[in-house]
Amino acid sequence: MHAAPPASTPATEVLIDVAGLQVRYGQRWALQDLNFSVRGGEIVGLLGPNGAGKTTTLSVLATLLRPQAGTVTIAGHSVTVAPAQVRHMLGVVPQSLALYPTFTAHENAILFAQLAGLRGQAARDAAATVLRLVGLDERADDLVGTFSGGMQRRLNLACGILHTPRILLLDEPTVGVDPQSRERIIDAVRGQAARGAAVLYSTHYLEEAERVCDRVVLIDEGHLVTQGTPEELIRQAGGAVRLEVVTRTELPADWCKDLGGVRVTATSTAFAVSRGAAVQVELSDLRTASRVLDRAAASGGGVLEFHVHQPGLQDVFIALTGRDLRD
Repeated sequence: MHAAPPASTPATEVLIDVAGLQVRYGQRWALQDLNFSVRGGEIVGLLGPNGAGKTTTLSVLATLLRPQAGTVTIAGHSVTVAPAQVRHMLGVVPQSLALYPTFTAHENAILFAQLAGLRGQAARDAAATVLRLVGLDERADDLVGTFSGGMQRRLNLACGILHTPRILLLDEPTVGVDPQSRERIIDAVRGQAARGAAVLYSTHYLEEAERVCDRVVLIDEGHLVTQGTPEELIRQAGGAVRLEVVTRTELPADWCKDLGGVRVTATSTAFAVSRGAAVQVELSDLRTASRVLDRAAASGGGVLEFHVHQPGLQDVFIALTGRDLRD
């Protein structure tokens, strides 16, 4: 078994290509006609509620599950026709920790390096590099069973990238981690994309997907809902900036009628507030917020507090599917 060479992939080359993918468990379709691609140097988020088909998709790409129909190619190799060639190019980081708690971090890294085909000094060098990358070099000789959850997540990622895979499959890589570990993991993932790897990033953390992913693929009940950059999808869903203003007394009905780009969408009669009265408006532009607050104050309401909500991927998913991502 030989490790895949470090990637030197042009950013325009498609390394993951999914076309018409269909998977069925008994009588239930888990995936139906799923289509998307990931290029070298790109981080693509795979998003959807529980049961949407994300883990099934990753299992097919990892050659662990054979689809009923469709084609999936990894760097030009079919996952069903040439699974051995595909596995050489993959780095897989599962949601369930794939570590040996009675081994040290260094021993875990060496073991996974050897499983990837590295031997001798090459395995030791790779282990040292990834442990340093995820900030565990000073804990290399400690038993993994003594590590915090965040440290184990970092080591889980390290063991998936030490052979510099061309394709990296991540299933909830930051679930339940502390902020420091989250940043370490995100930085390491970005580094993999920067060297040319194609990264498919499945996550429930939508704010994280907006930060990390170049594009996102939204799926629901095995179907592709939409795909594009986070900015494109937010525009597509018609997301608007919302401003909620809490005032000491109720504002007059016509308090903002001549303010351009402002539309009242709800008042305190529509939602409860602990004190005073409240009004919610949609803004065409965040810069309009200051004018709205000035007008509310000038209208005799006495502004007590305000909250701004900028649209994000969660708004997109709810708008396009009618479901919260965590349903």
